[in-house]
Amino acid sequence: MNNAEKLVLQAEKDCAPVFERLAQLERQNFARVMQAFQEENVGAQHFAPSTGYGFDDMSRDTLSRVYARALGAESALVRPQITCGTHALAVTLFGLLRPGQNMLAAAGRPYDTLESVIGIEKKVDGSLADWGVGYGEVELNADGTPNLAAIEAAVNEKTGLVLVQRSRGYAWRDALTLEQISAISETVHRKNPKTVVMVDNCYGEFTDVKEPVACGADIMAGSLIKNIGGGLAPTGGYVAGREECVARVADRIGCPGVGAEAGSYAASYRPFYQGLYMAPHTVMQAIRGAALCARVYELAGYETSPAFDAHRTDIIQAIKLGSPEKMIAFCKALQAASPVDSNAAPEPDDMPGYADAVIMAAGTFVSGASIELSCDGPIREPYTLYWQGGLTYEHCRMAVVKTLEAVGIKK
Repeated sequence: MNNAEKLVLQAEKDCAPVFERLAQLERQNFARVMQAFQEENVGAQHFAPSTGYGFDDMSRDTLSRVYARALGAESALVRPQITCGTHALAVTLFGLLRPGQNMLAAAGRPYDTLESVIGIEKKVDGSLADWGVGYGEVELNADGTPNLAAIEAAVNEKTGLVLVQRSRGYAWRDALTLEQISAISETVHRKNPKTVVMVDNCYGEFTDVKEPVACGADIMAGSLIKNIGGGLAPTGGYVAGREECVARVADRIGCPGVGAEAGSYAASYRPFYQGLYMAPHTVMQAIRGAALCARVYELAGYETSPAFDAHRTDIIQAIKLGSPEKMIAFCKALQAASPVDSNAAPEPDDMPGYADAVIMAAGTFVSGASIELSCDGPIREPYTLYWQGGLTYEHCRMAVVKTLEAVGIKK
């Protein structure tokens, strides 16, 4: 038994109470999803595809209602035509904001790929800035908590929307808790009841007992190839929240006057239903893997965030490796430990929407699915990699061993 294996065995002992807590959370979330399926009387007929305009597509419409119930929302819009999480966020922003209004980012600078959507710092044809939407941001406090006083001061009659990024993105901070999102929502609505609070819920679904729209937020959006697709959804995204807000986004995805009434899908809807059914379990597998990763790398002398026993509200584990060489070695080892494309050798490269070269490892069944085990990070100081996903704990465990063998124990 090598040193990496010994650390994993020690970490599993340390993580035992964490794993039991996660098992209880999985049971709660699974019960909520099952209730949604049963209340909507989901049957085999709802897996049937549609073509053309997709008018009266009961498979699509029932799927959206199941999502709404499972997420505690008035309404939801689930569409295979949404290409990624950034697309889901973009159509929501464009659906809710109007020229002359301002948007406010309440958790600091949003994730890199949203900068071109918003038009931050540079002119981008078709961005929100190009459409006359103003932008401002409020940094988090030094301890990573929301600066409620600054948020309240920044909201005014022109603030059409406040964006709250739940997950850490490429930042060394904890994901926001539901209590913090609730406090932001209360602060914003007290200052201007007409301002919409929107949550970027990517990586956050089923990591807690509720979702942001059940805790005061007006609307949230995310990707089906992250948490909520359960590793089975082949593509797509969702929007969920207040019925009025979702309807406005539907007009943006489709067109005004048609909204959610059109939109077909010629393949079976079964993977979307089954993925939601699997999601509470799959997310807990990923979080168990992240907790193990955190504890092993902590024992090996690396700085990690969050701590292995922390209350998590996203699936991401940050590991500060300290050099580009270790980032590359880690990614190559994780790729080699993947079920798909294990022979590939990741290298840093420029990617659309990112300011720095990015390295990614993802040997996934669904291309780019970050509910499957993957890691990525920008090649910039302090050279931090972000581990996410894992359909099974056993795969995560194997990858922890292989990556630690590649980067080495510091102490």
